[in-house]
Amino acid sequence: QAFLCVTSTLNMAVFRDHFVLEDLVEEMEKQSPALSFGPLQRDGRISVRGSFPELRLLREFLLKKAKSLSEEGRKEGKSQQRLGKKLQEHRGATETRNSMGDAQRDKQVLVLDTDIYHYMRSFHPRAFQGNDVVISAVTDGDITTVSIESAAGKAGAARGLRARKMIENCSVELQRNLRKERICFKGHGRAEKQRYRQLWERLRARYPQVLITPHDTHIDLVGTSADVFGLTEELKR
Repeated sequence: QAFLCVTSTLNMAVFRDHFVLEDLVEEMEKQSPALSFGPLQRDGRISVRGSFPELRLLREFLLKKAKSLSEEGRKEGKSQQRLGKKLQEHRGATETRNSMGDAQRDKQVLVLDTDIYHYMRSFHPRAFQGNDVVISAVTDGDITTVSIESAAGKAGAARGLRARKMIENCSVELQRNLRKERICFKGHGRAEKQRYRQLWERLRARYPQVLITPHDTHIDLVGTSADVFGLTEELKR
Protein backbone atom coordinates (compact mmCIF):
# COMPACT_ATOMS: atom_id res chain seq x y z
CA GLN A 1 0.00 0.00 0.00
CA ALA A 2 1.57 3.27 -1.13
CA PHE A 3 0.62 6.69 0.23
CA LEU A 4 -1.14 7.84 -2.92
CA CYS A 5 -4.57 8.56 -1.47
CA VAL A 6 -6.42 8.49 1.82
CA THR A 7 -10.00 8.39 3.06
CA SER A 8 -11.28 11.05 5.43
CA THR A 9 -14.66 11.28 7.16
CA LEU A 10 -16.08 14.80 7.26
CA ASN A 11 -18.73 15.91 9.75
CA MET A 12 -20.98 18.26 7.79
CA ALA A 13 -23.49 18.63 10.63
CA VAL A 14 -21.85 21.92 11.66
CA PHE A 15 -23.27 23.47 8.48
CA ARG A 16 -26.78 22.11 8.92
CA ASP A 17 -28.25 25.35 10.32
CA HIS A 18 -26.92 27.41 7.41
CA PHE A 19 -26.98 25.18 4.32
CA VAL A 20 -28.93 22.36 2.77
CA LEU A 21 -26.31 19.68 3.22
CA GLU A 22 -27.13 17.90 -0.03
CA ASP A 23 -26.60 21.17 -1.92
CA LEU A 24 -23.32 21.79 -0.08
CA VAL A 25 -22.08 18.30 -0.94
CA GLU A 26 -22.99 18.91 -4.59
CA GLU A 27 -20.98 22.15 -4.47
CA MET A 28 -18.05 20.25 -2.93
CA GLU A 29 -18.19 17.66 -5.73
CA LYS A 30 -18.04 20.44 -8.34
CA GLN A 31 -15.23 22.13 -6.42
CA SER A 32 -13.19 18.90 -6.17
CA PRO A 33 -14.05 16.60 -9.11
CA ALA A 34 -10.93 14.50 -8.54
CA LEU A 35 -12.20 13.35 -5.13
CA SER A 36 -14.56 10.43 -4.56
CA PHE A 37 -17.49 11.19 -2.24
CA GLY A 38 -19.47 8.57 -0.35
CA PRO A 39 -23.17 8.88 0.52
CA LEU A 40 -24.22 11.60 2.97
CA GLN A 41 -25.25 9.94 6.25
CA ARG A 42 -28.16 11.00 8.44
CA ASP A 43 -25.83 12.36 11.11
CA GLY A 44 -24.17 14.63 8.53
CA ARG A 45 -21.03 12.55 8.03
CA ILE A 46 -19.59 11.79 4.61
CA SER A 47 -16.47 9.91 3.55
CA VAL A 48 -14.11 11.46 1.00
CA ARG A 49 -11.26 9.66 -0.75
CA GLY A 50 -8.47 11.14 -2.83
CA SER A 51 -4.97 12.59 -2.89
CA PHE A 52 -3.55 14.88 -0.21
CA PRO A 53 -3.37 17.99 -2.41
CA GLU A 54 -7.03 17.60 -3.39
CA LEU A 55 -8.09 16.99 0.23
CA ARG A 56 -6.17 20.10 1.30
CA LEU A 57 -8.01 22.18 -1.31
CA LEU A 58 -11.36 20.81 -0.11
CA ARG A 59 -10.40 21.57 3.48
CA GLU A 60 -9.53 25.17 2.55
CA PHE A 61 -12.86 25.49 0.73
CA LEU A 62 -14.78 24.33 3.84
CA LEU A 63 -12.71 26.57 6.11
CA LYS A 64 -13.68 29.57 3.96
CA LYS A 65 -17.32 28.54 4.28
CA ALA A 66 -17.00 28.29 8.06
CA LYS A 67 -15.16 31.63 8.23
CA SER A 68 -17.90 33.37 6.24
CA LEU A 69 -20.50 32.01 8.69
CA SER A 70 -18.38 33.23 11.60
CA GLU A 71 -18.17 36.71 10.08
CA GLU A 72 -21.93 36.79 9.54
CA GLY A 73 -22.42 35.78 13.16
CA ARG A 74 -20.19 38.62 14.31
CA LYS A 75 -22.16 41.13 12.20
CA GLU A 76 -25.43 39.91 13.72
CA GLY A 77 -23.88 40.18 17.15
CA LYS A 78 -22.93 43.81 16.52
CA SER A 79 -26.47 44.72 15.43
CA GLN A 80 -27.89 43.12 18.56
CA GLN A 81 -25.52 45.19 20.72
CA ARG A 82 -27.55 48.30 19.88
CA LEU A 83 -30.49 46.92 21.84
CA GLY A 84 -29.00 48.02 25.17
CA LYS A 85 -26.06 50.06 26.39
CA LYS A 86 -25.00 47.60 29.10
CA LEU A 87 -25.10 44.68 26.70
CA GLN A 88 -23.10 46.72 24.19
CA GLU A 89 -20.41 47.56 26.75
CA HIS A 90 -20.19 43.96 27.95
CA ARG A 91 -19.89 42.51 24.47
CA GLY A 92 -17.49 45.23 23.41
CA ALA A 93 -15.19 44.36 26.31
CA THR A 94 -15.44 40.66 25.47
CA GLU A 95 -14.60 41.25 21.82
CA THR A 96 -11.63 43.41 22.80
CA ARG A 97 -10.25 40.73 25.09
CA ASN A 98 -10.71 38.07 22.40
CA SER A 99 -9.03 40.16 19.71
CA MET A 100 -6.11 40.89 22.02
CA GLY A 101 -5.75 37.16 22.75
CA ASP A 102 -5.84 36.34 19.04
CA ALA A 103 -3.33 39.10 18.28
CA GLN A 104 -0.77 37.48 20.59
CA ARG A 105 -0.58 34.28 18.53
CA ASP A 106 0.07 33.38 14.90
CA LYS A 107 -1.21 30.01 13.67
CA GLN A 108 -0.11 27.71 10.85
CA VAL A 109 -2.11 24.58 9.96
CA LEU A 110 -1.25 21.63 7.72
CA VAL A 111 -2.74 18.21 7.05
CA LEU A 112 -0.74 14.97 7.15
CA ASP A 113 -1.42 11.30 6.55
CA THR A 114 -1.80 9.76 10.03
CA ASP A 115 0.76 7.02 9.36
CA ILE A 116 3.27 9.58 8.09
CA TYR A 117 2.62 11.70 11.19
CA HIS A 118 3.26 8.79 13.57
CA TYR A 119 6.37 7.77 11.64
CA MET A 120 7.71 11.32 11.90
CA ARG A 121 6.91 11.40 15.61
CA SER A 122 8.82 8.16 16.14
CA PHE A 123 11.84 8.66 13.86
CA HIS A 124 12.02 12.41 13.14
CA PRO A 125 10.89 14.06 16.40
CA ARG A 126 13.06 17.14 15.76
CA ALA A 127 10.66 18.14 12.98
CA PHE A 128 8.15 18.97 15.75
CA GLN A 129 10.59 20.94 17.92
CA GLY A 130 10.66 24.42 16.39
CA ASN A 131 12.03 27.29 18.48
CA ASP A 132 9.40 29.35 20.32
CA VAL A 133 6.48 27.52 18.71
CA VAL A 134 3.77 25.27 20.14
CA ILE A 135 2.93 22.29 17.94
CA SER A 136 -0.20 20.20 18.52
CA ALA A 137 -2.09 17.63 16.46
CA VAL A 138 -5.60 16.22 16.15
CA THR A 139 -6.08 12.84 14.46
CA ASP A 140 -9.28 11.91 12.62
CA GLY A 141 -8.87 8.51 10.99
CA ASP A 142 -6.39 8.66 8.11
CA ILE A 143 -5.91 12.42 8.49
CA THR A 144 -3.96 14.29 11.18
CA THR A 145 -4.23 18.07 11.39
CA VAL A 146 -1.11 19.72 12.81
CA SER A 147 -1.35 23.22 14.32
CA ILE A 148 1.73 25.41 14.80
CA GLU A 149 1.29 28.42 17.06
CA SER A 150 3.87 31.17 17.52
CA ALA A 151 3.97 34.68 18.90
CA ALA A 152 2.32 37.34 16.75
CA GLY A 153 4.42 39.70 14.65
CA LYS A 154 6.89 39.20 11.84
CA ALA A 155 9.44 37.29 13.94
CA GLY A 156 6.83 34.91 15.37
CA ALA A 157 5.20 34.38 11.98
CA ALA A 158 8.61 33.61 10.46
CA ARG A 159 9.33 30.99 13.17
CA GLY A 160 5.91 29.41 12.62
CA LEU A 161 6.47 29.31 8.88
CA ARG A 162 9.91 27.71 9.31
CA ALA A 163 8.42 25.03 11.57
CA ARG A 164 5.66 24.37 9.06
CA LYS A 165 8.12 24.09 6.16
CA MET A 166 10.28 21.66 8.12
CA ILE A 167 7.30 19.38 8.86
CA GLU A 168 5.98 19.74 5.31
CA ASN A 169 9.32 18.94 3.64
CA CYS A 170 9.91 15.95 5.91
CA SER A 171 6.42 14.56 5.25
CA VAL A 172 6.80 14.94 1.47
CA GLU A 173 10.15 13.11 1.54
CA LEU A 174 8.73 10.30 3.68
CA GLN A 175 5.66 10.01 1.49
CA ARG A 176 7.95 9.34 -1.48
CA ASN A 177 10.01 6.69 0.28
CA LEU A 178 7.72 4.88 2.69
CA ARG A 179 5.42 1.94 2.17
CA LYS A 180 2.68 0.51 4.36
CA GLU A 181 1.81 -3.15 4.80
CA ARG A 182 -1.05 -4.55 6.88
CA ILE A 183 -0.98 -8.08 8.25
CA CYS A 184 -4.49 -9.16 9.23
CA PHE A 185 -5.39 -11.61 11.99
CA LYS A 186 -8.63 -12.68 10.34
CA GLY A 187 -9.13 -16.37 10.89
CA HIS A 188 -6.28 -16.59 13.42
CA GLY A 189 -6.83 -17.75 16.97
CA ARG A 190 -5.63 -16.03 20.12
CA ALA A 191 -2.51 -18.20 20.38
CA GLU A 192 -1.47 -17.39 16.79
CA LYS A 193 -2.03 -13.67 17.34
CA GLN A 194 0.17 -13.84 20.42
CA ARG A 195 2.84 -15.66 18.39
CA TYR A 196 2.76 -12.84 15.81
CA ARG A 197 3.26 -10.24 18.54
CA GLN A 198 6.21 -12.17 19.97
CA LEU A 199 7.73 -12.48 16.50
CA TRP A 200 7.61 -8.79 15.66
CA GLU A 201 9.01 -7.95 19.10
CA ARG A 202 12.03 -10.11 18.26
CA LEU A 203 12.32 -8.72 14.73
CA ARG A 204 11.99 -5.10 15.82
CA ALA A 205 15.71 -4.87 16.61
CA ARG A 206 16.60 -6.09 13.09
CA TYR A 207 14.32 -3.49 11.47
CA PRO A 208 14.73 -0.42 13.70
CA GLN A 209 13.43 1.98 11.04
CA VAL A 210 10.06 0.23 10.63
CA LEU A 211 7.12 1.61 12.57
CA ILE A 212 5.17 -1.37 13.92
CA THR A 213 1.68 -0.63 15.22
CA PRO A 214 -0.27 -3.57 16.67
CA HIS A 215 -4.09 -3.62 16.70
CA ASP A 216 -6.59 -6.22 17.85
CA THR A 217 -7.32 -7.36 14.29
CA HIS A 218 -4.07 -6.57 12.45
CA ILE A 219 -0.51 -5.21 12.55
CA ASP A 220 0.51 -2.17 10.49
CA LEU A 221 4.06 -1.86 9.21
CA VAL A 222 5.41 1.45 7.85
CA GLY A 223 8.93 1.83 6.48
CA THR A 224 11.00 1.70 3.30
CA SER A 225 9.96 -0.85 0.68
CA ALA A 226 13.00 -3.03 1.40
CA ASP A 227 12.51 -3.04 5.17
CA VAL A 228 8.76 -3.63 5.04
CA PHE A 229 9.15 -6.42 2.47
CA GLY A 230 11.88 -8.12 4.50
CA LEU A 231 9.98 -7.89 7.78
CA THR A 232 6.71 -9.05 6.17
CA GLU A 233 8.37 -12.09 4.61
CA GLU A 234 9.98 -13.07 7.91
CA LEU A 235 6.68 -12.69 9.74
CA LYS A 236 4.91 -14.82 7.14
CA ARG A 237 7.56 -17.54 7.39
